[in-house]
Amino acid sequence: MSTESLDVAAVVVTYNSEDHIDRLLDSIEAAMAGLSYSLVVVDNGSSDATLEVLRGRTGCCVVRSENVGYAGGMNRAVRASPPSEAILILNPDAALDPGSVPAMLAALRRPGVGIVAPRTREADGSLSPTLRRGPTMGRVGGLSFTGWPMFAERIEDPAEYVTEHAVDWAVGAVLLIDRACYDALGGLDESYFLYSEETDFSLRASDAGWATVYTPDAGAMHVGGGSGESATTHMMKQINRIRLYRRRTGTGRAAIYYGLTVLTELRRAVLGHDESWATLRALLRPSLRPPLLGATDHVLPR
Repeated sequence: MSTESLDVAAVVVTYNSEDHIDRLLDSIEAAMAGLSYSLVVVDNGSSDATLEVLRGRTGCCVVRSENVGYAGGMNRAVRASPPSEAILILNPDAALDPGSVPAMLAALRRPGVGIVAPRTREADGSLSPTLRRGPTMGRVGGLSFTGWPMFAERIEDPAEYVTEHAVDWAVGAVLLIDRACYDALGGLDESYFLYSEETDFSLRASDAGWATVYTPDAGAMHVGGGSGESATTHMMKQINRIRLYRRRTGTGRAAIYYGLTVLTELRRAVLGHDESWATLRALLRPSLRPPLLGATDHVLPR
């Protein structure tokens, strides 16, 4: 692989992604619109036909891996990529609009910007609300439907998706990251394994003076759940949210956040969300948590 510095290093982590990966890879060349780029795909131990699909592709470097988690796979893909100005993180169930990457790169080149997120839509063409506010105790209860910022982590208001502006963080389906920012932070935190790694990265970037910026000038589509969703993935989301909050605020405040999460999952379970019963049990009994998270030793996840 060439050591010449490129504009963009595109990186993808696949896991049982046979239904989606072709669409993403088909979209990349037009999305780059003449930029120099590399493409590395790390497969995290797929058991479906993902590797067969990838073997039939040209223009990408495929790295086979055991399942080291999403953050671990991304970091491995970056290490396998040549030097570049920016890193383009892509979920396998996303697809890029033509010309989207130069538009993101233009935003990334503005002073102080470390991460750029595009305007993302659902498969049916509707707006995907990918922008988020930072975690607080007021936002732990899943009350985004209120639209009140003090309770809503997810930003639903379409007006917030019209103009370019800084945000606390954005869903990591498509993110362009300044390579200097990525290197300064040591990449994604692999201890999360799955979920919260992009939240953590953007918040750490902000701590270090790098802004996360949303731009409507670049577009993408994201199917969501392309590698499957289950009671286990819901559990991992909630446990990692608590871990993130603890690492940023300390044990005392995190203990309250943990209690509020338990109450939230109990409410969801009573309302018929079956996956919340498993999450509730795992919150109360650490031994029931996925070992891959390394969070089975203490009631309050670390």
